[in-house]
Amino acid sequence: MGPKRQFEMIYPPIIKQYLKAIEPRYWSFIRDSLEAQLRFEPDSEARNSKPLKRPAVFGAKWKVRFGPNNRFRAFYRIDYGEQEVVILAIGEKTGNRLVIGGEEIEL
Repeated sequence: MGPKRQFEMIYPPIIKQYLKAIEPRYWSFIRDSLEAQLRFEPDSEARNSKPLKRPAVFGAKWKVRFGPNNRFRAFYRIDYGEQEVVILAIGEKTGNRLVIGGEEIEL
């Protein structure tokens, strides 16, 4: 079995705006978590990573949850042709509320 193909992680400029709504002490943790979970198998369905059943926020096809009490959510799409994972949104979920960039998002 050959080595796993590595995906490049793409963070569009808007991601900086979304991160401003999250405490700065979590920023490196968020990046490290996304890199660890999505770099090699971004389309691997697991307990914390799932394809979305219907079109979601920002045109995302997948979501991953992570962090203390799974409080963070990242929404992304996979570009197989370019071997890229494009992070479309990062937010924080508390109870039934998902906040992305300071705004509550309907799921």
